Amino acid sequence: MFGTESSLSMFLNTLTPKFYVALTGTSSLISGLILIFEWWYFRKYGTSFIEQVSVSHLRPLLGGVDSNSPSSSNASNGEADSSRQSVSECKVWRNPLNLFRGAEYNRYTWVTGREPLTYYDMNLSAQDHQTFFTCDSDHLRPADAIMQKAWRERNPQARISAAHEALELEDCATAYILLAEEEATTIMEAERLFKQALKAGEGCYRRTQQLQHHGTQYEAQHRRDTNVLVYIKRRLAMCSRKLGRTREAVKMMRDLCVFQLMKEFPLLSMFNIHENLLESLLELQNYADVQAVLAKYDDISLPKSATICYTAALLKARAVSDKFSPEAASRRGLSTAEMNAVEAIHRAVEFNPHVPKYLLEMKSLILPPEHILKRGDSEAIAYAFFHLQHWKRVEGALNLLHCTWEGTFRMIPYPLEKGHLFYPYPICTETADRELLPTVFHEVSVYPKKELPFFILFTAGLCSFTAMLALLTHQFPELMGVFAKAFLSTLFAPLNFIMEKVESILPSSLWHQLTRI
Repeated sequence: MFGTESSLSMFLNTLTPKFYVALTGTSSLISGLILIFEWWYFRKYGTSFIEQVSVSHLRPLLGGVDSNSPSSSNASNGEADSSRQSVSECKVWRNPLNLFRGAEYNRYTWVTGREPLTYYDMNLSAQDHQTFFTCDSDHLRPADAIMQKAWRERNPQARISAAHEALELEDCATAYILLAEEEATTIMEAERLFKQALKAGEGCYRRTQQLQHHGTQYEAQHRRDTNVLVYIKRRLAMCSRKLGRTREAVKMMRDLCVFQLMKEFPLLSMFNIHENLLESLLELQNYADVQAVLAKYDDISLPKSATICYTAALLKARAVSDKFSPEAASRRGLSTAEMNAVEAIHRAVEFNPHVPKYLLEMKSLILPPEHILKRGDSEAIAYAFFHLQHWKRVEGALNLLHCTWEGTFRMIPYPLEKGHLFYPYPICTETADRELLPTVFHEVSVYPKKELPFFILFTAGLCSFTAMLALLTHQFPELMGVFAKAFLSTLFAPLNFIMEKVESILPSSLWHQLTRI
């Protein structure tokens, strides 16, 4: 025993200051590399790599609870009901105000060299087009058979070539749609193509309307032709809105809303035409009609959206915002109308907390994606891109929003296990928004703000501590050598004490045999 202690003391005495400098410097370098990797991984995926590996791989090996066991499944049954609403809210929706690829998205790419749409977003659009514009009987009509393949084609030029090929056979409404969306470089050119699509689409719609009750095949064709007709009219209304013919656009959108209510096809509700109507009515400053539309669609049984919640807040803010003063309100208190406006803002911010930073221009806007996630950053961008001008037009509305929106977070329980007016904020929005938004030049807004993982803080502290030790050892080698020897001696002192006690208790012969082993 004493020989081991003497050899350890001799080993410590032979260590030079250069060894301590190399040891601390290497430790600092390794911990720094771990820190950089952990920070990069956290910024990209929103979680710690070490924690993820620990939970996914090490925990089962160390005896963690199997997720498939009956006990864990029973324990999760209670959470399933509470999380079902959050899962449904993480559904990706078609953006009702999505831009034109050829006339708007592609022009942005030509000017900036940046791609405004992600592959995931465009893939979702391809799936939507196949759902809206195809049916099982397309092989019976040659032009529709070509377009069925075109909607599945990934190469834009191949899709455009297929559309021209279909038009050589007959007037095909879906071929005109594809050319208007992707080949037209101006809104006027897109409108011209959509008018040709409307003419062809109305003819197909009338023919299949008469035959829809003759069998499932004709019923499927009529459903497809209805989707095509609604899509064309909606895009024509959006063309009129973009070209300044807003009253004409409003009339077309009202007709579409009536048509949507009359038809019982579930796909028609995915277009959310009432949101296009709300934006056009706000452009006309026809606030009475806006309120009438909100009264019809701002219902508890219908899925909410940022457009519904923030438009309702804008109308209530409009009644008081021009005379609102934070100083006067703090002295005399809020009036009933001001309280209603503040409550409407709090309701809107709770539904989507990302919107105010874009409306207040605290964060820069980008082109909205073709799909949005309700309550997510993608929906906030899509709303603010089209509605920021309407908030600016109402005097004092942005000032009222600036003074009151942060008060929402004092009313929401933390952690976000419960909501105040809505269901708890879903935790899946960040992942979906990173797929929908171009993260190369846009920083995705995250709510609630995630705290830095423990291992990032730990490695940062370790890196800083070892770097300081390396610097001190390099500057004061003799003194740090004394400190290192004293530290190691203190560290091994409890072990030496235990070994001495064991040696005194055990018989010398037994201890001799153990040391020989």
